[in-house]
Amino acid sequence: MTEPPSPEASLLAPDEPPAFEFIAGRHSSPFLITCDHAGRRLPRALADLGVSASELERHIAWDIGAAGVTRQLAALLDASAVLQTYSRLAIDCNRPPSVPSSIVEQSEATLIPGNHALSAAARAARVAAIFQPYHDRILAELNERAARAQPTVLIAMHSFTPEFHGVPRPWHAGVLYNRDTRLAHAVLELLRADSELVVGDNEPYAVSDASDYGVVVYGEQRGNLHVELEVRQDLITTEAEQAAWAARLAPLFRRAASRFLG
Repeated sequence: MTEPPSPEASLLAPDEPPAFEFIAGRHSSPFLITCDHAGRRLPRALADLGVSASELERHIAWDIGAAGVTRQLAALLDASAVLQTYSRLAIDCNRPPSVPSSIVEQSEATLIPGNHALSAAARAARVAAIFQPYHDRILAELNERAARAQPTVLIAMHSFTPEFHGVPRPWHAGVLYNRDTRLAHAVLELLRADSELVVGDNEPYAVSDASDYGVVVYGEQRGNLHVELEVRQDLITTEAEQAAWAARLAPLFRRAASRFLG
């Protein structure tokens, strides 16, 4: 695997896409949507990390369908959105860079040879080129909102696999949270009012300081209303399905947020 020659050198070539896509919403909208695992692209300098093309299309590389739901939801909520361009296999933008799962050597049963025995310089190059610019853009948006006294409702969009290690997952969606339950519990209540849905309460994952970054840093630590939402991937594989889920979620988020924003 080719590694960047020095921590000062950029991992991304000048003609490669930036680390994030930004969608500008209306200033009047309180909603800010993040999508930490929107893309599956790898920097050319990392080649394929020793992983097959078919594996790079799987959930281990990105959150299938989450980017489409995010874009549709941003349009319906007049929300700003920040979407990550590069694969979580290069660096996971929903993990603190200091934890082992930030750059995984194995994801589920798949070994990631290009992530083995990385030098400190190689890890720092991935943080500088991918993790930091993405989070700098989120921070810039939050700081601009704070400067104009605009309330923020943070929605972190993710998706999950229909089964894990051969065990089916019954949930259509999952509502995730950590210490601050305000918005999450309101969203959970409204989603569960739909009798057609099986909704997980901190399932299939739960938020923690080690396993999550965005809702902890931008939600809890800044006191913003927030929720992390997971949708099962087989329900959002097409544009039509993504649009349908966005249409389901947008009025629900408005109703949940209105309980706290007035």
